[in-house]
Amino acid sequence: MFTGLVEAVGEVVALETRGEQARLVVKASFAAEVELGDSVAINGCCLTVVEFDEATLAFDILRQTLAVTSLGDVREGSLVNLERALAVGDRLGGHFVQGHVDDVGVILDLSEVGQDHRYEVKLPASIHKYCIPKGALCLDGVSLTLAELTEESAIFWIIPHTFTGTSLQGKKVGDRVNLEADMLAKYVEKLRPS
Repeated sequence: MFTGLVEAVGEVVALETRGEQARLVVKASFAAEVELGDSVAINGCCLTVVEFDEATLAFDILRQTLAVTSLGDVREGSLVNLERALAVGDRLGGHFVQGHVDDVGVILDLSEVGQDHRYEVKLPASIHKYCIPKGALCLDGVSLTLAELTEESAIFWIIPHTFTGTSLQGKKVGDRVNLEADMLAKYVEKLRPS
């Protein structure tokens, strides 16, 4: 379980193909503080630490994960959002995030407006149905509030702190981003009688 509040921005060292899977290696400021088997959300995708040293973390990624997330798009030097799993007693400042990417969206607009940034993301129907204005959506592991919801997209206003403290600063129009809909909305849908 995660909060969608990015703990650190990491840098991809390598994404190496290994048969039917890949090994992702990321520089992380908290690398020396993890243990084997710990869960870390990388751009909102929950992965398991399989190797680490003082500066880097390594994760094995299944082909299916590469196919349904934007992790297959990262390259050496790419910035990624990092968040360690929520510990009992931690503050929950974002929203409940599982680290299970539901689908991928595409950035339609990145505009600097004064000190803030406007992000518009095209949403697949599988995600759009769970979105409401002022609701939460996890975008590349960042818990964001939907400022506006159009028929095909969501618009977010990003404050300077979030912009500079996440990998959103390195994104461009056309980039794919991982999306996780609000868990509570998915449960409500499941409980509704048909």
